[in-house]
Amino acid sequence: MATRTATTQWTGGLQDGSGRVTLDSSGTGTFDVSFPRRIADEAEGSTSPEELIAAAHASCYAMALSGGIANAGGTPQSASVRADVTVRPDRDNGGLLISKIVLTVRAKVDGLTSEQFSDVAEETKKACPVSKALASVPEIVLDATLES
Repeated sequence: MATRTATTQWTGGLQDGSGRVTLDSSGTGTFDVSFPRRIADEAEGSTSPEELIAAAHASCYAMALSGGIANAGGTPQSASVRADVTVRPDRDNGGLLISKIVLTVRAKVDGLTSEQFSDVAEETKKACPVSKALASVPEIVLDATLES
């Protein structure tokens, strides 16, 4: 069983503070985080929990889709997976809420019909570990297209 670790060092208050998140397990990077940039239209060089969730969801989904295609008798050639994570104020409970995730998938696959691919893509949305972890998100939309 694998455990992956990231650490955030934060200085200051919510609005005027800033932090740096480090991907400890892989050692692949350290990234600036900022609350005002988190909810702004432009990130301006800072990442956010939502962007990190988007990265986790897109990469998890791509891996799970490849396995699902093979399990369905197809041969995965390539896939592009984009995850758009929307955050908004939580009007009911205060704070913020991840209200929607849109997964956009474009894949090249041998040996599956469009219908079979759609079934695998939908099942992958439910089965990918990150999707399971995000099951409380009110809306996860899948737009999956089999390319020729």
